[in-house]
Amino acid sequence: MMLSDAEKAAVQSLWSKASGNVNAIGAEALERLFESFPQTKTYFSHFDLSHGSHDLQVHGGKVLGAIGEATKHLDNLESALSKLSDLHAYNLRVDPGNFNLLSHAIQVTFASHFCTEFDATAQAAWDKFLSYISAVLTSKYR
Repeated sequence: MMLSDAEKAAVQSLWSKASGNVNAIGAEALERLFESFPQTKTYFSHFDLSHGSHDLQVHGGKVLGAIGEATKHLDNLESALSKLSDLHAYNLRVDPGNFNLLSHAIQVTFASHFCTEFDATAQAAWDKFLSYISAVLTSKYR
C-alpha cells in the first residue's frame, strides 16, 4: 500500500500541527479508545487509566511519537516500524484488531483538535496511513 504524493503531503501537514502536543493528544486518543472499547484496557492493567494520568500521557506520547517517526519514512514503513512490529508480535502480543480501533480513536482525536485541517482529504490520507501502520505492526503475527 503506497501513499500518493498528495496523501503524503496531507499526512505530513497535519502531523506538523499535532507534533507539538503528542503527550496530550496521545493520551486523549487512548482515553477515547478505552472508553469506546473497554476490552482494550486489558493490556494496561498496570497503568493508571484515569483522565489525564501520567501513564496515559507517557504512553500516548510514545504512540504518537512512533507515528510521527513513521511520517518521516512514508516510503519505507516496514523498515521504520520493524522493531515495533517485533515488540507487538513477539512480546506484547496485542490483539491485532486493536490497532484498527486505536487508528479510529486517533482520527477522532485529530478531528476534534484540527477541525479545519482534518477535512475529507486529510481524513482519507490518515486512514490509509494508519491502516498501513496497522498492517506493518501485525505483519509478524503468526
